[in-house]
Amino acid sequence: MGLLGLSYALRKARYCVRDGVRALASRPSSEGLSLDTTLLQTNPDLVLSHLKARRSGAELLAEVGLVGALRQERNAKIVEGDAAKNVRKTLSQQIGQAIKEGKQDVVLELKCKVEEASTKAAMADQELQRIDGEINKIFPLIPNLLDDRVPDGSDDTQNPIVFQWGDEYKKVGSSFLWHDEIALKIKGLDVDAAARISGARFSVLKGSIARLERSIIQYFLDFHVSRGYEEVSVPYIVSRSTLEGTGQLPKFEDDLFKVSHSVAGEDAFLIPTAEVPVTNLYRDQLLDGAQLPIAHVCHSPSFRAEAGSYGRDTRGLLRQHQFHKVELVKICTAETSKEEHEKMAGDAEALLQSLKLPYRKVLLCSGDIGFSARICYDIEVWLPGQQMYREISSISNCGDFQARRMSLRYRPTPLGADTKGKKSTAYPHTLNGSGVAVGRALVAILENYFDGTGVVVPDALRSYMGGVEKIT
Repeated sequence: MGLLGLSYALRKARYCVRDGVRALASRPSSEGLSLDTTLLQTNPDLVLSHLKARRSGAELLAEVGLVGALRQERNAKIVEGDAAKNVRKTLSQQIGQAIKEGKQDVVLELKCKVEEASTKAAMADQELQRIDGEINKIFPLIPNLLDDRVPDGSDDTQNPIVFQWGDEYKKVGSSFLWHDEIALKIKGLDVDAAARISGARFSVLKGSIARLERSIIQYFLDFHVSRGYEEVSVPYIVSRSTLEGTGQLPKFEDDLFKVSHSVAGEDAFLIPTAEVPVTNLYRDQLLDGAQLPIAHVCHSPSFRAEAGSYGRDTRGLLRQHQFHKVELVKICTAETSKEEHEKMAGDAEALLQSLKLPYRKVLLCSGDIGFSARICYDIEVWLPGQQMYREISSISNCGDFQARRMSLRYRPTPLGADTKGKKSTAYPHTLNGSGVAVGRALVAILENYFDGTGVVVPDALRSYMGGVEKIT
């Protein structure tokens, strides 16, 4: 194709983005499909329709069109290179025969042709490397395909509510305080000290509020372990390739805190969520199908630069650069993926119910869903101070999107079993979700349990607080 052909393909892709949006009234089904470069080549319209449903920008849509063109050029270069190598092989055999027959003039002529074929083969290989480099730059920027159940919509205002709980505990009215006002009354929050040592969007908790946060973490871990999750403790600094495996890089690098030292010979970053190291525990592994499903729970701090959120949620503890989370991660088969996703959402809901915190569960629409997710529930807790529901957990099913990036596979049948007609290995599905965000839970407890003179400690947390029933 060459540069002129690629330029034309790019212009054509941009034209399709501008004029073809109305032609795709609904996105094609992705049932049984996975996002890979083969799908881009064989069914680019499907990938484009899912990107349009996600409200992706024109530049990304154009690049997807370019990937299809690059794949076609790649196939042509493979054919061209193989043909040149076959010619070289045939000529080499002819040279041997000519040498035996003493035909030196023929030998020289054939050697010239061999050199010409070798040059063509080398040039084809160089072009393949260039094309692969171009594809490898674009492909990681493409988000996951959407599950057929994901509704179409532009933003969070179009997320349908699928369940609501705890209306009897819901405090409605204009007289309720924000969590930061409550924490200051109890002398458990020092905003000025945090600003002196770290700047904006950090917090220092003190006394009973600090102990309440620690109690929340311990209770959350124990709760989920009792429901079948294995607790793990992981590093808080990970390599670039680890973040690429779960889809945070390369797209979201501006939201990460990069550290000055490298790890494993790569750039290193503070984790934005425990999902990253916990899911990558199985990177480059071949699991036995009998091991699945795997379920882990992990507490860790999370670090996010929040590069695109300046001016939003700057008050109190809502959107911090450093916060605590108890994360849930599952690895399972495609056949049990939907069921495990519902179970994970149920585990987060059961936790909030045990604390008697009113919440609702919403199904994220196509324009609001995360990069790696095929389908996602947000669980939103009621905050009386704001008189609104705010996200406290996102429960995502990523399908095999992350497993492909991490080179994680499993063997569906045990060794020695009948494997006739079955694949020898397959990509598992990965799921993740907050179980739940500790900082948001602290906010919700402060606002929902403040009675005017102090914060009543929820029954479930009292044993973790040494029997304290109220923080005054």
